Amino acid sequence: MPLIRKPTADVSAETDPAPDPAKMLRTGNADQRRAAARAFGTDPHGTNPLAEALKTETDERVREAIFTSLVRLGGPESVDAVVPCLRVDDANLRTGALDAMRTMIAAVRPMLPALLTDADSDIRVLTCDLLRELPSGEATRLLCGVLARDPVLNVCAAAVDVLADIGEAEALPFLDQCAARFGDAAFLSFAIKIARERIVSERSADHG
Repeated sequence: MPLIRKPTADVSAETDPAPDPAKMLRTGNADQRRAAARAFGTDPHGTNPLAEALKTETDERVREAIFTSLVRLGGPESVDAVVPCLRVDDANLRTGALDAMRTMIAAVRPMLPALLTDADSDIRVLTCDLLRELPSGEATRLLCGVLARDPVLNVCAAAVDVLADIGEAEALPFLDQCAARFGDAAFLSFAIKIARERIVSERSADHG
């Protein structure tokens, strides 16, 4: 009887281990980094690696995937990961951060008072626009605080712009005080006039 040899195991047929998302997020190509970022969106411990990646990532598609996963994970940790992006010079990164914060505004809400008093006036300007996502009464109260205390013209102008769209009657005396404080700024006086007219018009319609 002839000797029958056992078939030799085909090493190449063995299943490759699953790639490590953390490694791929750090060292993979753009497609691999994007896939890893999306994978972390379902990982309860994914916020930290996503936050670290966001500090150095330059590819727009990968950034978008990181922001999407951070929004999906939500919570204060995700907000803490996104807020520093408001301070960078990269306009696209700032825009991505703002879009993410709008989407998870419930998690961002507790931080809004602090952001409205941030030492950086640009942060205060950006935060004013975020208030559009809040109920109008809550947004009006926060913006009235801005008009009452902020010394920077552009910040107050940002607050007036939002109030023109969503402001309630509570804002009227604060608008008047702001107009008096920046009396020499013609463009702000005009913006306040428009905001007052819109708020009064809305108030009249509500009581009509």
